[in-house]
Amino acid sequence: MTPLPLTRRLAGRLRRTRSALAARSAVVAAAMAVTALFMTAPAHAAADDGPAPVPAPVFTDGYGLTQVGTPAVHSSTDFTLTVTTPELSGQHKIRIFLPQDYATQPGRRWPVLYFLHGGGGTVDDAAAAPALHSDSMITVVPDGGLKGWYADWVMQHTAMGAANWQTFHLDQVVPFVDANLRTIGDRAHRAVAGLSMGGFGALHYGELRPDLFGHVASLSGGIDFGMPAVRGAVLATELNVTGAWCAVSTSTPSGTGQCTGYGPYIDSDAIFGSPYAVFDDHVWNQVDPASTTNLARLNGGDITLYTGNQGPIDHFTEIASSTVKNRLDQLGIPSRYVDYGDGSSLSPTCDGGHDYGCWSAAFADYVPRLAASFAAAG
Repeated sequence: MTPLPLTRRLAGRLRRTRSALAARSAVVAAAMAVTALFMTAPAHAAADDGPAPVPAPVFTDGYGLTQVGTPAVHSSTDFTLTVTTPELSGQHKIRIFLPQDYATQPGRRWPVLYFLHGGGGTVDDAAAAPALHSDSMITVVPDGGLKGWYADWVMQHTAMGAANWQTFHLDQVVPFVDANLRTIGDRAHRAVAGLSMGGFGALHYGELRPDLFGHVASLSGGIDFGMPAVRGAVLATELNVTGAWCAVSTSTPSGTGQCTGYGPYIDSDAIFGSPYAVFDDHVWNQVDPASTTNLARLNGGDITLYTGNQGPIDHFTEIASSTVKNRLDQLGIPSRYVDYGDGSSLSPTCDGGHDYGCWSAAFADYVPRLAASFAAAG
């Protein structure tokens, strides 16, 4: 056979190359179309695996809160809103856990637990305590700031800007939640619980607004402002002195290097004013959860205190919690005090220290008791 001229052979090869490229382009286009489908459609649309998840409830702005963007939906019963308010600088998250039956029982109303996270923490810390996602109640986890201390700060012009955390939580988040979800909006069906910095917040809020909260729980809380060690913990957050408190007050495991501290350095008088009596520490004394004047306001409420006694932090939270328990007893106010010591009586995950290995187990003990109290209230 006579060989084809070079030009004819090149022309044929070019036609075959064009055909291959066209086929390859078609395949790529099809793959891109399928990829786009999976990227824009909900994950459940990829397979016929049952009914689509129920979307998160739609919230209406109000009480000074304005929503930003769309909620981050972790599941049909777990989502996070982002809001702004003139009371705080920046954007702030509110994570909400709904009972499994919330959407399927539209005529039912639910009690509410407010969980307050610790210093250096975020709303996502709540996921480290599975008991908080209960089918017996709605759980609301509002941002408390890296060092908000659940207070309206004395200084409003620091590097943190507006910092009225107490007003945000009590005057905005609570009515906002009641307006948008099917809650039972009375004190008998509303609880506040927190750990570490949030343990202070829970007891403080319970004392400040007994009309809102009939149930209060503090876990390893900084709840005695008469103790220099507790005042020192507040100062450490103001001055952004990281270390043990930052590493273990969040759900981030210690030693991972992910604890980023408490935010910008601010004046040591910024939150509660001067911590020194000689320079007038009246704000500290006014908000001290361990003062008998404040504790007396808890009369008629359901009060629970948890603490271990291991390590440099819970050594002090045990002292603070014991002081509060003794003063409640002196006032004749019933309370439940759980000192789990080295943790062996609480859970194999608990070493008696200031961490979620203990707090998760404590909530596993507390939440069913709270659910029973809610149920007993009718």
